[in-house]
Amino acid sequence: MKRALILIGLVALSLGLAQKPKVVIGTGSTGGVFFYYGTAVADILNKAGAVEAQPVQTGGSYDNLQLLRDRTSGNTYYCALTTTDSAYLAYTGEEPRFKDKPAKNQRVLFYMYPSFIHLVTTEKTGIKVVQDLKGKRVSTGAPGSGTEVEALLVLQAAGLSSKDFAKQERLGAQESANALSEGSIDAFFWSGGLPTGAITELSAALARKGQRIYLVPLDPKSTVVQTFSRRFPGLAGPGVIPKSVYGTRADTPTLTFWNLFLCPESLPAEAAYALTKATFENLPALRQAVAAAKDTSPENAVRFVGGTIPYHEGALRYFREIGALK
Repeated sequence: MKRALILIGLVALSLGLAQKPKVVIGTGSTGGVFFYYGTAVADILNKAGAVEAQPVQTGGSYDNLQLLRDRTSGNTYYCALTTTDSAYLAYTGEEPRFKDKPAKNQRVLFYMYPSFIHLVTTEKTGIKVVQDLKGKRVSTGAPGSGTEVEALLVLQAAGLSSKDFAKQERLGAQESANALSEGSIDAFFWSGGLPTGAITELSAALARKGQRIYLVPLDPKSTVVQTFSRRFPGLAGPGVIPKSVYGTRADTPTLTFWNLFLCPESLPAEAAYALTKATFENLPALRQAVAAAKDTSPENAVRFVGGTIPYHEGALRYFREIGALK
């Protein structure tokens, strides 16, 4: 009898382990904050035993949202790190890739940190404003990434398109930084947290050559930013990249977009609760791994409750328990 009970217990234990949800976290290109943030969260979740988590490298926001929409099945759930603008356009179907099948199954677990638009060049290119990109060799970000979306919106506000470039590249953070350092492009867009490792390394590499990094300003008073705000209300706000971050000569005004951690609506509420709880109970580890996570907090996590994209009920339960949400 005792042996039978032990066997029953072992079978129940094995079934419980087999039923633990597998969460695949879509991140971004190597060298970008999404890549490091998603990898760090996966490590935290696995150590906490909340879910079985696996980070995957992707092209960025839209790739992640397509995985969430299309690949979630059975006990495997695809979660996504994404920019606000990409999530909004995918949810509403305004983005062409989601026109016939909007990503209505996405749910917010928490807002992570603000992404800062970086328009990176060097002092010797003479590029001082967005309009100076005309006739230059420019990378607008990896295909399908939030960077690419935001870059094209900024260019549109400046009265430009990729057709105005001498050459357009579509590279991720590290590849863009390498290309600028080697002189094969003149400038590149990047949307990410502060600091972004690839740009920090670029600044150091340029300094060794006697050159200096330059970030093109997007001043709130400029025509470009004012036009952007009129055409795309609510998508971005003002921000500043301090000169100490990358060793520029001055602080750089720019646009900021908040980033989201999304999971599918079908993720069980208990799993969403456990995932959220594990992340926020291990914020010191996350912040040690990723500098941008300094802005990951319960208060920031729920700053857009009631917005267009619904929150996951499992996450809301956790935030109510700790008093971050009344």
